[in-house]
Amino acid sequence: MNTDQREIQRKLRILRYAEETGHVAKTCRYFGIGRTSFYHWRQSYENYGEDGLINRPPIPKWHANRTPIEIEEKVLQLRRKYHLGP
Repeated sequence: MNTDQREIQRKLRILRYAEETGHVAKTCRYFGIGRTSFYHWRQSYENYGEDGLINRPPIPKWHANRTPIEIEEKVLQLRRKYHLGP
């Protein structure tokens, strides 16, 4: 059993425990996790099954070196106005 499988089993155990007891807050305190994490795991499990419980690296919402949208729009506007480029 690799690390991902162990983590999935741990999350499943927590989700089942909360379902059995009916107390999310007590379950989270017992296992030392935040309720936000619990609800995220539960939603992912309901939507994607066990695959939803795999830890994935976060995807950045923006790229550090990307040109700001306002500048891109200005460049495109000037290109159209003065017929620049191909």
